[in-house]
Amino acid sequence: MIKSFRVKITGKVQNVGFRYFAVKEAQNEGVRGFVRNEPDGSVYVEVEGEEEAVNRFLMSMNQGPSWGRVDRFTVTEQPVRNFKGFTVKY
Repeated sequence: MIKSFRVKITGKVQNVGFRYFAVKEAQNEGVRGFVRNEPDGSVYVEVEGEEEAVNRFLMSMNQGPSWGRVDRFTVTEQPVRNFKGFTVKY
């Protein structure tokens, strides 16, 4: 079953390559969506795909790259958006 979520990640998540870490993990799991930095210093992600793949992706986002630090991780389910690929938004 396809699931879709929006995620807000706070901590040391900007200027540590978090967006590119997200792209790599998304490609590994075959999920779709996007990631972007927010003005408040957080990272925002929308992701969708097969439930198990999305769950694995979300676990990796909750850990973050080794050079960052995740302090807060908020996930909200949303309607499927039918993304094509996974991109970085600026």
